[in-house]
Amino acid sequence: MTPEQVKLVQESFSKVAPISEQAATLFYDRLFEVAPAVRSMFPDDMTEQRKKLMAVLAVVVNGLSNLQSVLPAASALAKRHVSYGTKPEHYPVVGGALLWTLEKGLGEAWTSEVADAWTAAYGTLSGYMISEAYGST
Repeated sequence: MTPEQVKLVQESFSKVAPISEQAATLFYDRLFEVAPAVRSMFPDDMTEQRKKLMAVLAVVVNGLSNLQSVLPAASALAKRHVSYGTKPEHYPVVGGALLWTLEKGLGEAWTSEVADAWTAAYGTLSGYMISEAYGST
């Protein structure tokens, strides 16, 4: 990721943070719509799960300017997700739901540059997490 992409991700996320509860609801609704089989991996009451999602996103986004600072937590998260039944093929589906959510949440602020920056951020992190959880593929 370029420094400009990091800045775009951080600035755009700051616009989503105030609507974090709505954004998390949009995200999970979209995820379960496009991948209904993953619904069983989550609790019936999604309140805490939505809060965890936004908290993790905040940590990652804030840590993008010093990626090494978030990699240990990303590795641990990836390994934990294996026990929940997460598979490498789930990562692109989650990424798609995340990008869709950001597009909806940001509206006109969702530009091609912002989309590219988020795609780069998610690609970097998900690639790392997959290699940590499942080994190099």
